[in-house]
Amino acid sequence: MTAELTRGQNHPLPRARLEIRVSAGTPIVAGATLGDENGRVHGVEWVAHPGTPALPGLEVSRQAAADHRLAVDLDAVPDTVHRVSVLLALPAGGQGPGRFGAVAAPFVAVTGLDGDEVASYTITGLEAESAVVALELYRRQGAWKVRAVGQGYTGGLAELLTDQNLPQAHQLARSIQEAVAGGLARSVPAPPARTADGNRSRQAATPAHGPDHGTAAPQGTPGPVPPVSPYDARGVSDPQTPGVPAQHGTQQPYPAGPGDSATGGQPSAPTAGGPIDYSHPRRQNAAPPPPPPTAPPAAPGQPARPVAGDATGWSMEERLYNQVWGMFEDLARTTAAYRSAVDFADSRMEKELDQVLSDPRSRIGGQGDAAREAARTRHTQLVSQAREALDRDVAQLAAEADVVEPALPAAYARWDNPVWHAYRVPMEIPMALRLGDLHLPETDRIRIPLLVRLPLERGLWIDSGRSASLDGSFADSHEMRRLGLETAVAHAARLLAVYPAGEFTVHVIDPAGSGTRALAPLVQTGVLAAPPALGAAGTADVLARLTQRVDLVQMALRGGAPDALPPGLDTSQQLLIVNDFPHGFDDRAVNQLRYLADEGPAVGVHLMMVADREESAGYGPLLDPLWRSLLRLTPVADDHLADPWVGHAWTYEPALVPPGSQVLQQVLTQVAAARRSWDR
Repeated sequence: MTAELTRGQNHPLPRARLEIRVSAGTPIVAGATLGDENGRVHGVEWVAHPGTPALPGLEVSRQAAADHRLAVDLDAVPDTVHRVSVLLALPAGGQGPGRFGAVAAPFVAVTGLDGDEVASYTITGLEAESAVVALELYRRQGAWKVRAVGQGYTGGLAELLTDQNLPQAHQLARSIQEAVAGGLARSVPAPPARTADGNRSRQAATPAHGPDHGTAAPQGTPGPVPPVSPYDARGVSDPQTPGVPAQHGTQQPYPAGPGDSATGGQPSAPTAGGPIDYSHPRRQNAAPPPPPPTAPPAAPGQPARPVAGDATGWSMEERLYNQVWGMFEDLARTTAAYRSAVDFADSRMEKELDQVLSDPRSRIGGQGDAAREAARTRHTQLVSQAREALDRDVAQLAAEADVVEPALPAAYARWDNPVWHAYRVPMEIPMALRLGDLHLPETDRIRIPLLVRLPLERGLWIDSGRSASLDGSFADSHEMRRLGLETAVAHAARLLAVYPAGEFTVHVIDPAGSGTRALAPLVQTGVLAAPPALGAAGTADVLARLTQRVDLVQMALRGGAPDALPPGLDTSQQLLIVNDFPHGFDDRAVNQLRYLADEGPAVGVHLMMVADREESAGYGPLLDPLWRSLLRLTPVADDHLADPWVGHAWTYEPALVPPGSQVLQQVLTQVAAARRSWDR
C-alpha cells in the first residue's frame, strides 16, 4: 500500500534498490546530495547533478525534463553517508517559468524496480521558490526511511546548496545550470494525457474552460524525446523493460498550478457534457483538486447534490479533512450572518419605537399603536427572511453532513460509525484525530467533527471541575472525575488505534488508584507501557523518565545529530495521562509536569490531564501557564470553545463510546496484538 506523505512525515523503505520518480508540468533539474550522520555535505564530490550524474549508489538524469527517474541502491551507498537529499530546481536563464508557484505542484514517488510505489509526496505550498529539497532518505537505527521535506528556496540552487553547508555553493550552482543549458534543446516536455489508467504518478486533469494552460516546451525544441532512464547505460529507456513505461506511459500532470487556471482558482460552472462542480457555493478552494467525484446531476432548480470528498486535496483523507473544516467555516459564516441580521432588526425596531415615543403627537389617538405595530411587523419580516436564509444554508449543510459522516475514516469517525467494525491497525499516521463534535444553538441538528492535526501540537486538559451541563443536569465532583477519566481513556484509545503498531506509547499516573474502573480497558487489553503509576514514588519515576527522554531528544536535535540517541530509547510518540492532579505531586513533580507541557510536544511527548483547576488553587498563579498551554475539553457538553473568525461560542460534546458498546475493547485488543507482533 502506497504511503501518501505530507510535509514532515516519514515512512520505512522495505528494499534497497529503488527508483525516485519525479513528475512536473515543466522541465526541471533533478539532483541529490549525500550527507554524513550530521547531515553535512563535505564537498562537490558529494553532489549528483547533470554535470556529474553518477555517485556510488546513486544516479540522476543528465538533462532537464518534465519527468525524471533517479536510481538509488542504498546497499551501494558508502557507510559514511547517512542522508540522501533529492533536489529539484527550475532551469535558470531559459524561457520557462522562474518559480514553482507558476507551475503544477511537483509530484515525487519512491518505487521499487517493479514500479510499485512505496511512498509518494506532492510538494504543495511553493510560490516564489525556484529550488526545493523534495525528499530525504536517511538511516535510522540501521534501517532506511524516507521523509517528505518540501523545503523551498527563493534564491535557487545557490541558496539551497549554501544551506547544505557547501562552501563552493555558488560555483557549483553555476556549473549545474551551465550543464543543463547545454542540454535544454533535448529537454523533455510534459507528455500528453493518457486515456487508460496506467502509471498513478499523477492523475490527469483538464480545466473546465479554455485551452490547456500548462507550460509549453522551450521554443526551438524538436519533437518529444524518450525520457532518460538512469538504469539504462545507453541513456534511452527501452519500452520493453519491465516496470519502465515507454514515452507515453505517464499521465499528464495538472495543466496549471494553484490560481493559474482560466477561472482564477474559483469553482467553475458546469458545462454541457463536462464535469459537474459539487463544491459548496460559498466554499473557496485554495488548490486545484483532483477530478471531482461523479454523482447523478441535480434536477433543474434544485441545489447540487453533496458528495463526500469534494474539497481540495491529494488523497481522500485530505479531501475529507478539508471538507469538514469547510463545513465548519460555512456554518460559522451563515450563523454569523443570521445573528447580524437579527441584531439589525432588533436595533431598527428599537430605533423606530424610540421615534414613536419621542413624538408627543403619536400618543394621541391610535397613531402610536399603529406605529408600534408596523415596527414589530417589519422586525418580524426581517427576522423571517434571515431565518429562511439560515434554514436554506443549514439544509444544504445537513445534507452534506449526512453524506460525509459515513465516509469518514476511523480517525475522523464517531465510535458508533460502522467503520470501526472493519478496523485494522493502520500502516500510516493519519492527518488528524476527532476529539468530539461542535454545534451552535441556532443549528443544533448539525454536528461538525472537531479535528485536530497529528502529531498533537499541545496537550489536552479534561476539565473535571464543572458541576452542571447545558441540559440542566448536575453531577457531583466524584461523578465528574469519573466522567473525565472515561473521556480521557476514549481519547487515548483513539490515539492508540490510529497510530501504526509501535508508534504510540501511553503512560498513566493515578496516584490514589481512584481510576481503576475507568482505566480497565487500557489495563486489561495490555496496551499500556506499564501498569498505572501509584503514589508519590510512582509519579516521580514516570515523570523522571519522560523528562529525561525530552532532554535527550532536545540535545540530539540541537546538536544536529537526531539519529545519535542512546540504543533502546523508545522513539515513538508518548502520551502521559495524569489523573487526580495535584494529588501525589510535590513541587518538583509539578515543575516537571510544567516542563513536559511546554517542551514535550515538540519532541513527541504529550500530556493529557484529568483535573479540576480549583483543586490546585493553592499553587496560585504558578500553574496558570500550564492550564493555558493545554487544550481544554469537558466530559459533558459545554459551550467553552470559541472560533477566532467570528467569535462564536461553540458547544463541544466529547467523543464517547456508546453505552454498552464493546467497540473499545475490540479495537484495543487488535492494537495490543499488533504491538506484540511488532515487538518480536
